[in-house]
Amino acid sequence: MDDLFWPAFGLAAILAGFGLAWFAPDSFWPALALAPASLLVAWAAAFPHKATVLWLLVIATCPEMWLADLLRLPDPEPVIGLDKAAGLVLVLLCVLRYGPRLPLANPALAFPAMAAVGVLHGLWPGLTAMDSVRSLAGSVAPFAFSFARLSTGWCRNVIRSVIVAPFVIFGFGACLAAAGLRPLYILEDGALRLGASGHPAFLAGFTLTSLYALLLELVRERQRFALVLLSGDLMILLATGARAPLALAAVLIFLVTAFVRAPAWPWAARIPLLLAGFAAPALAVFAAPLLGFVRLLSLAEQGDMTSLSNRNLIWPVYEAAFLRSPWFGWGTGAGKIVVPVGTPLWHLLGTNAAHNEYLRIAVEGGGFGLGLLLLLFILWWQRGLRGMSRPERQVMILVLLAFGVHSATDNTLIATTASLLFAWVSAVFARAEREAEGGLRS
Repeated sequence: MDDLFWPAFGLAAILAGFGLAWFAPDSFWPALALAPASLLVAWAAAFPHKATVLWLLVIATCPEMWLADLLRLPDPEPVIGLDKAAGLVLVLLCVLRYGPRLPLANPALAFPAMAAVGVLHGLWPGLTAMDSVRSLAGSVAPFAFSFARLSTGWCRNVIRSVIVAPFVIFGFGACLAAAGLRPLYILEDGALRLGASGHPAFLAGFTLTSLYALLLELVRERQRFALVLLSGDLMILLATGARAPLALAAVLIFLVTAFVRAPAWPWAARIPLLLAGFAAPALAVFAAPLLGFVRLLSLAEQGDMTSLSNRNLIWPVYEAAFLRSPWFGWGTGAGKIVVPVGTPLWHLLGTNAAHNEYLRIAVEGGGFGLGLLLLLFILWWQRGLRGMSRPERQVMILVLLAFGVHSATDNTLIATTASLLFAWVSAVFARAEREAEGGLRS
């Protein structure tokens, strides 16, 4: 594609926007907004790797939270929709720039099947066809980058952005807090949880993906600051008070450090990490009385580390909905309204999300949809591992297992964190493809 086309397109869009604003004064502001929006699209088309990095870092700050608060929006859904729409535009631009791919196995393909079956079977009462379509688009969006033949440069930039994302979120949250616009921490059950510019659970999800990426890069090649960044990720996870992500991170670090052999990561460099891991429980016991304001240490001191934070109250509702249609479910989007907004349970939990993706998918797609999604996940992962070295394959298999465990206690497919996670997975798999081809694309 001729690089001169996009600057010309941007210039034409600016002139068109001003022209519409001049000749259609009743639509002055929407017409005027067309110019910068089109210019941004032109820039993204010319530099899709930079645009994708910018998009990932922006959505990682959770604009559906801080921006919605600043604009006093009663519902953050428009911001969430804008985030995902921007991602889909970027996917289209990547396809135009790098060429398409038509993978036979991709988890995104399970959702149209579930939506179609849901329509034929009948949607959950109160779920409209338009709501189901919107949910379908949001479910497909995180996996969409895998439908473009991504370049090595795109992959490299996305992987780096995923690694630094937690630190960008923390820095941005600190700026908002310094300006008095949003608190850096929230208070929950008498303890502090780091949320930065978003929510502690979201920050933990982004940080866990950063940790996955760091571990993979450690077994690929020598990294100068990887252990420093890894320590930073662990500190952020501890500060968020998110128990499952921190536990998964600790187990994953131990398994990779102790059992994945990689010439790029010699044993001498692993020993300090292993020693620190073995010393951490004793340090936590010692620090708990002194740092009781930190949620995880507070829960440890109370002996409440294994509680489900009232998840056990919402799971039976989803189980009952699944049992009403166990084979084909109630259509994409049904999981969002099984627990209606405003009910006592919604007020108690502060959300109506399932916090269990197996249950949510079972409600939306039944046994058919859940089985199809799991099958496509396995086939997608298996195909993506081709061309990787043995250490890389081992790390990615552990990442898949960790994701599977995490999905039993959290929203890993519908939250903004999924966009970051699966953009990284798409980058890792595409990098392996390009390297297998001899690095012909750059």
